Amino acid sequence: MTRREFGTLALAAASAAGQTQPAVTRYVRFRGRSTTAYGILEGEVIREIRGDLFGAYKITKATHRLKDVKLLCPCEPPKILAVGFNYMLEIGKRKPPERPEIFFKPVSALQSPGDPIVWPEGATKVFYEGEMAAVIGKQARRVSPEQAREVIFGVTCGNDVSEREWQEGKNKDLQWWRGKGCDTFAPLGPVLVRGLDFGKLHIETRLNGKVVQSASTAQMVFDTPAIVSWISQYMTLVPGDVIYTGTPGTTGPMKPGDTVEIELEGVGVLRNPVAAT
Repeated sequence: MTRREFGTLALAAASAAGQTQPAVTRYVRFRGRSTTAYGILEGEVIREIRGDLFGAYKITKATHRLKDVKLLCPCEPPKILAVGFNYMLEIGKRKPPERPEIFFKPVSALQSPGDPIVWPEGATKVFYEGEMAAVIGKQARRVSPEQAREVIFGVTCGNDVSEREWQEGKNKDLQWWRGKGCDTFAPLGPVLVRGLDFGKLHIETRLNGKVVQSASTAQMVFDTPAIVSWISQYMTLVPGDVIYTGTPGTTGPMKPGDTVEIELEGVGVLRNPVAAT
């Protein structure tokens, strides 16, 4: 991945021993020659960390060049939730929902940056959905929207891949378990960024280099704290949980051989090829 995609801002990070955290920190999860670990991305160098990403961790002396490692999904979520119809661009002339409409995606659907979205057997309409994904950093149960801001650890890019025929077609499934949950249907990454004003970030989806979605997270019907608060009234959120916050505008089909990119301001580009089964 290029310097442009990750940005050129070099950031210092603090250990859990009490140094002051910078305004913005960029976390990655990566696989090197002999290790799989979390780290802090500073320009083109990763500083490896050990411990609890969402609690106490220590910055080690180990460093890795970005070009020498494989970036993975930036966290390992206990559960994945997603929001439907959360941008006016997507809703169009329909009446906006009165509350966030939530559904699940299985953790087995996760896919790392650069790895393929695999076209499932029998699929006919596999669509992209570029989204900002929020990652929870603290346990949240029945929190207010104001309190919810304190439990959101950071944000990253997500692609809520969907098989529309199974989801909405003439012979649609009763539940969205296939339409939203097939293996590789939840690409996530490449960087988990803490400290951004996630309420007004530009988000863009490109298919084979062509812009197919473009919006600001300020155009959400329900902002991220409102979504987190709503979910927490009924379900305890825990560190590492991921929430895909909705896709802006119309979506469209992908096919094997295509490449889809989700770019979120301040985060970078999540790029995945589409492959046949």
